[in-house]
Amino acid sequence: MKGVTVLQSGGSNQMELADLSVPESGQDDLLIKVHSAAVNRTDIMTREGKAGYAVNPILGVEVAGTVVEAAGSGSFSAGDRVMGLVNGGGYAEYAVMPANRAMKIPDSISSAEAAAIPEVFLTAYQTLFWIGKLQKQEAVLIHAGASGVGTAAIQLAKQLSDAKVIVTAGSRRKLDFCRELGADILINYKEQSFDEEVLKATDGRGTDLILDFIGADYWDKNLASIKHEGRWVLIGVLGGSELSKVNLMPIMSKYIQLTGTLLTPRSDSYKAELSKDFAEVVTPYLEQGKIRPVVDSTFPVEKVHEAHQHMEDNQNIGKIILNIASAEA
Repeated sequence: MKGVTVLQSGGSNQMELADLSVPESGQDDLLIKVHSAAVNRTDIMTREGKAGYAVNPILGVEVAGTVVEAAGSGSFSAGDRVMGLVNGGGYAEYAVMPANRAMKIPDSISSAEAAAIPEVFLTAYQTLFWIGKLQKQEAVLIHAGASGVGTAAIQLAKQLSDAKVIVTAGSRRKLDFCRELGADILINYKEQSFDEEVLKATDGRGTDLILDFIGADYWDKNLASIKHEGRWVLIGVLGGSELSKVNLMPIMSKYIQLTGTLLTPRSDSYKAELSKDFAEVVTPYLEQGKIRPVVDSTFPVEKVHEAHQHMEDNQNIGKIILNIASAEA
C-alpha cells in the first residue's frame, strides 16, 4: 500500500509517499480501506518532531473509509462505512482502528465530509461538555472560530445548548462564515480588543466558558473576559506556551476553573468512551443536517505537502482533507 511517512523531522518537504506493508489488525480492531483522511495540527507537530507521543511512522490521526476486516467486532461488518480516530497511520491506503471508537457514517455524508468529523468534533464535544460543562443558554467564547475545532464548537454549542456563541477570527470572510454556522457575536481580533467586546456582549459579566487555542498571547484578555466562577479550557498554544510573569490572584479571586487538555495522547479507553457518547448524542443532528462537517479543501495524497502548507498559511475555514483512495507513487 501507499502511505505518507517522514524522512526526518522538519518541513513539509520531509514527507514521502512510500510503498509500505498493510498493517495487521488485532482481535479488537477494524482494518479500514481509507477513502479520506484529514490534516491536523497534530500531524504538523509530529512531522516537525514536536509531538513526543507519536509512535506510528505513518502520519494521520483520523480517517473515513470502509471496513475490510472486522475480526472479533460484533458491531461492524466488512463493507460498513466508518469514521474515527486512529493511533497514527491515517495517511495510508489501509489503517487499523480500534473497533470501540469507530463510528458509522450517516448515509447523507460523503467520505471527505466524514473525515472532517472525528478529531475536531470530538475535541469540541469534549471541551464544551465533558470538561467545560456548558449549560443551556450560557455564553461561550470560542477563539479561532473558523478553524476545524471552532466550526464544530459553534454548531455543537448552538444546537445542543442554545448557547450565546461569541467568536474571534482574523478576517471578515471567516467571521461571516462563523455567523452562518450560528455564532451570535463576531469579533475581529486584529481590529478589536476581544475582552472589551465580550464584556459589552455580556452586560459586563463576562463569558461562562472560554475555549482557548491561543495560550500565552491571550492570557490577560481571557482573564478579563471570563466571569466569576467561569470555566476556561486550554486546548492549544498557537500564541505561545510560556508566560514571563503571571499574577495568579485573578484566577483565585474570580474562582476560575482553568483546565488544560489534549485529545490525541489520551488513552484508548477515553477515546472510545468519548466516541460512543458523541455518536449517541450528535449523530441524529448529523443525519438531519442540523450539524454539518465543514470541508475547506481536498487534496490528493500525492499533494500532501501542499495540504500541510495550506494549514500552516492559516487560510482555511474548516478542515483540509486528503483523498487517499487512489494513491499513486
